[in-house]
Amino acid sequence: MKQENLIKLLKELIRNSKRSDRELAKAVNLSQPTVTRLRKLADKYVRSYTIVPEFGKIGYELLAFTFVKARTYEKTKVEENIRLVKEWYKKHPNVIFASDGEGLGKDGVIVSVHKNYSKYADFMRDFILNFVDFASDVQSFLVSLKTGIILKPFDLTYLADDINNFQ
Repeated sequence: MKQENLIKLLKELIRNSKRSDRELAKAVNLSQPTVTRLRKLADKYVRSYTIVPEFGKIGYELLAFTFVKARTYEKTKVEENIRLVKEWYKKHPNVIFASDGEGLGKDGVIVSVHKNYSKYADFMRDFILNFVDFASDVQSFLVSLKTGIILKPFDLTYLADDINNFQ
């Protein structure tokens, strides 16, 4: 029962984390003290509480999905390369996600936002110059945040309705 209540609370927090414990209690049909206790437990499952801005309205024109193929898989080199790449990402707050993966003949992905194409080109030039020794193939898919046809806007609140699939 505790797990079920925790899932209900997480769903409501995903929908709107700004609500008070009293409002959340009403939404999940629990007492406010129970929600307060559950919220402390829920924090183990929450990376951060933040907003998802309208990127186009705050000055970002491009969303870039960049796919990368690594040159080397020697264990000692890979560990050092990962350290260097992590340091580089820390210097680029416009990178909103980066990970290894597989598909399209690539083994890494970077998701980033850019003020305009010029800033994107500078970003890519810097990436290539820094990682030319271990990134052999780099390709991007660009999305216009100003003039593109956005069929479903980026928002994590959709996941609240999908959580039941993971119980």
